[in-house]
Amino acid sequence: MPDVMEDLSQMEDTKKVAAPKKRGRVKFVFLGFVAVLAAVGTWAYLHFRGQVSTDDAQVDAHIVAIAPRIPGNVTEVLVLDNQHVKAGEPLVRIDPRDYQVRVDQAKAAVVQAESQLHTARTVVPLTNETTESGTTGATAQLSDAMAELERARIAARQASTSDIAGAQANVRARQANNDRAQADLARMKPLLDKAEISQQQYDAYVAAARVAESELHVAQEKLASVRQDAEIKAAAVNAAQSRVAQAQAAVENAQANRKQVDVRRAETGSAQAAVEVAQANLAAALLQLSYTTITAPVDGVVTRKSVEPGQTVAPGQSLMTIIPLHDVWVTANFKETQLAGVRAGQRAEIGVDMYGQTVEGHVDSIAGATGSRLSLLPPENATGNFVKVVQRIPVKILVDKTGGLILRPGMNVDATIFTGK
Repeated sequence: MPDVMEDLSQMEDTKKVAAPKKRGRVKFVFLGFVAVLAAVGTWAYLHFRGQVSTDDAQVDAHIVAIAPRIPGNVTEVLVLDNQHVKAGEPLVRIDPRDYQVRVDQAKAAVVQAESQLHTARTVVPLTNETTESGTTGATAQLSDAMAELERARIAARQASTSDIAGAQANVRARQANNDRAQADLARMKPLLDKAEISQQQYDAYVAAARVAESELHVAQEKLASVRQDAEIKAAAVNAAQSRVAQAQAAVENAQANRKQVDVRRAETGSAQAAVEVAQANLAAALLQLSYTTITAPVDGVVTRKSVEPGQTVAPGQSLMTIIPLHDVWVTANFKETQLAGVRAGQRAEIGVDMYGQTVEGHVDSIAGATGSRLSLLPPENATGNFVKVVQRIPVKILVDKTGGLILRPGMNVDATIFTGK
């Protein structure tokens, strides 16, 4: 019994010694835990102080809607849903027969217009040469007519002046001779009756009187002829004037015909314009024909295919959509209070929920307005029921390295931007 009591006493002494040691260890552990928490808090503060994050972010991409530009019946659909296609690869073919007929008609119209243009171009030099020759000939004829008129005028003047004057002088001279011969004959008659002169002498006077009378008649006829000739030459002047007038009219007509060259040239211009119109129509018809084969405008994946062979389609009708998965970005909606230090070009990390991995990117730009302001029905704060709510502003983040991950539009991601503060 005393031994038991002694053992109990020793145990109590041991507990009294161990209790202060245990309290010291607990206090040390607590202080260590507080130090770890302080270190973790300091690290977290220093680490997250230079970055902003949001889980309100989605992958975006260009969504290319495929639609026909012409109406028609679909003959072939060459792709399937979710098929990868390359730019320029045919997707759908529309029946081209109607458009091929239009192309053939346009080609025929081009040939016809070019033929008319060739004809018009050939006519221009021919008309030019013909009208030029006509003008030259008419001018020459006018010159000849005017020269003939001048000669006729000279001849008429000569006939009406010197010729008539000479003939009249000759008549007067012959008249004087005749009068003297007749007077001599009259004086010789009584002398013959008295036999003072011989019959032979008297016959000489009779012959002289007859000769003088005959010469007078000749001179008078010559005067009449000269006067008639003067009238003829005056008429020739009138005829020459008429020929000059005709030649002048011919020259004017030839000069008027020269204007046909301008008309032909204008027709050539019209024919050239007709050729250009026909060629433009042909180009339009060929363009329409090319639209019968619908090709992929970009590389991407076919989505929402809604066209089948035999279907009649109309311009603008949606046939399918192509998503270019190689050109995607992230639209992250950050709170307005997070964007004070965000700038274009800052590094970003994108956490992809689908893969549980992150990819690298950088800030491209910040939207010019909040998402609510750009919505279909923006809030109206002037009603008096205003409640201040932190707004979100879209930030466009470009993906630099995907690490082999495929990002599809609409996927949820987390975005972190390193502001460097």
